[in-house]
Amino acid sequence: MIIGRNTFKTLTMRALPFSDAVSEQLPLGQLLRLSLFQISVGMAAVMLLGTLNRVMIVELGVAAWLVAMMIAIPVLVAPFRALLGFRSDTYRSAIGWKRIPYLWFGSLWQFGGLAIMPMGLLVLSGDQVTGPAWAGEVGAALAFLLTGLGMHMTQTAGLALAADRATEETRPQVVALLYVMFLIGMGVSAIIVGALLQNFSDLRLVQVVQGTAVVTLLLNITALWKQEKVNPMTKAEREAPRPQFRDAWADLKAGGVAGRLLVVVFLGTIAFNMQDVLLEPYGGEVLGLSVSATTLLTALWAGGALLGFGLAAKWLKSQVDPYRMAARGILFGLIAFCAVIFAAPMNSTTMFFAGSFGIGLGGGLFSVATLTAAMTLNTQGAAGKGLALGAWGAAQATAAGVSIFAGGAIRDVVNAAAINGSLGEALTSNATGYSVVYHVEIGFLFITLIALGPLVKVRPVSQAKAGPVGLADFPT
Repeated sequence: MIIGRNTFKTLTMRALPFSDAVSEQLPLGQLLRLSLFQISVGMAAVMLLGTLNRVMIVELGVAAWLVAMMIAIPVLVAPFRALLGFRSDTYRSAIGWKRIPYLWFGSLWQFGGLAIMPMGLLVLSGDQVTGPAWAGEVGAALAFLLTGLGMHMTQTAGLALAADRATEETRPQVVALLYVMFLIGMGVSAIIVGALLQNFSDLRLVQVVQGTAVVTLLLNITALWKQEKVNPMTKAEREAPRPQFRDAWADLKAGGVAGRLLVVVFLGTIAFNMQDVLLEPYGGEVLGLSVSATTLLTALWAGGALLGFGLAAKWLKSQVDPYRMAARGILFGLIAFCAVIFAAPMNSTTMFFAGSFGIGLGGGLFSVATLTAAMTLNTQGAAGKGLALGAWGAAQATAAGVSIFAGGAIRDVVNAAAINGSLGEALTSNATGYSVVYHVEIGFLFITLIALGPLVKVRPVSQAKAGPVGLADFPT
């Protein structure tokens, strides 16, 4: 039997992952190109939170508190994502672009921060011949600030542009695809950068970090190319008064949902991210796992997150309420954290690995569901998609930074008290601090469920059977 060209093309499209994210407004080629900005953001996240973290402490001998302070700088600028998103909503250029200028300047700042970062780190480590003593701290802080600000601007404008171009039917699949590309960027760059820095030297550090800067710029230029149509504006249109941020924020909150959604995002992110820096130490210190065994945890977490994104795309396509789907992610998280807690007294590595996979699954579902909810908010007046997505990103990034710091601090304080016997003989164990953190996370998951409850729109059974429910019918 001979298969026609059009039939073969149709079958090929159906076989491709996330092919249902394609629409006439956003063809496959442009969608895949646009998603490249997520790879660059994933690369930068790995550099800031993983690779350079270890390089500064181990190879360069920088004090851990100073490293923590540098890593915290990108988190400090996260709340400005809402303002960046609002500015991209209201920006007026001579040729009519709104999102592309913010993608471009975000890319430049991200590139500039990575370009000067290795020199700042080398001076920070004490490799300095001349100049003021504070030059290293200032240079490294500036590099982290530029990189973090560029990441937030690029991601906020890119997500808003994707929301603008996607249809209501394809928006959930577009969200899932963008998150998968972010994970791919983190995973692939972590492997490549780790291999390149295996034989560490100062010159190799400069080459790898600045090479990452060049790749970042190339990826982002490719992503933004021809993604917005040229629509020239008159001088009067450009000079017309723009809405104020406070007015747009008031319009966003007027729907009665945005504020509660941001609270849910903040609480849920704290619940899922407090263990980020503790999972591998828990496996090594409490369960006695080798370094090679604990490295599997990241792969398991990423695999769970990818499964979560796939389930999210499938359920959202089937008109599952995004708030109900977020609740499912929280329930998966509750089971996963219980598995991790009981892995220590039962000395079960299988339960521990299953819990790590479940944390990624629950976190992935929760992230995609809340991002989809932010994309489908009923923005009105001066509020736009950029403001809604920027607020979502600000809440998530700020909560992630706070929770990671809080998780490490709680573990250190509780373990110090447990090991010296202050908590009693039964709790004199190095597992106590970890267990307390996981119990706190379970508590935050229950609090998140309570905050999420009013957002779930209950439909009568007769109404539910009346016909399919579109994204426009979701509670907004």
